Amino acid sequence: MKHVFVFDADKCCACSACMMGCMDQNDIDLAAGEQCYRKTFDNEIELADGGVYCAYLSTACMHCTDAPCIDACPVGCLKKDPETGFTIYDNTNCIGCKSCAMACPFGAPRYCESDGKMVKCDGCNTRVKNGLQPACVRACTFGALTCVTEEEYRASGSDKACSALLDSLHLRRK
Repeated sequence: MKHVFVFDADKCCACSACMMGCMDQNDIDLAAGEQCYRKTFDNEIELADGGVYCAYLSTACMHCTDAPCIDACPVGCLKKDPETGFTIYDNTNCIGCKSCAMACPFGAPRYCESDGKMVKCDGCNTRVKNGLQPACVRACTFGALTCVTEEEYRASGSDKACSALLDSLHLRRK
């Protein structure tokens, strides 16, 4: 059963707990120069009336249905998990060419200096397969980040807004 991440900006307070959960789960060593798989952003947008709107965002791998990173990898390190639908990786054979990163429109795959290989969010695939929430979702105390099955997502009606956004940004692959 395919899973999707859903982000509700109206519930996000830019606390970065999702990022901390990801770093803890994946043993990310910031001091060694490693980057977290999940990134958070906060932007102050000046409004026409002189006010300010604070826009918050939490992003990681989008686990695209037709993930361009999979085709870009010359040694087959990336694939779709048939059970969860997440784009997972096994970087055992990774040659560090960065082709997956160049193909990804979201910049999800990252180069790891310590071993010269690429790494990326796998959606906490093992956790999800064992009935647990991904670490980032578990850490989000305000419910801004959730992980639901594709059926639950479609039933909520959120897929219509997402499809309209993808179409307007010309990100949908034909």
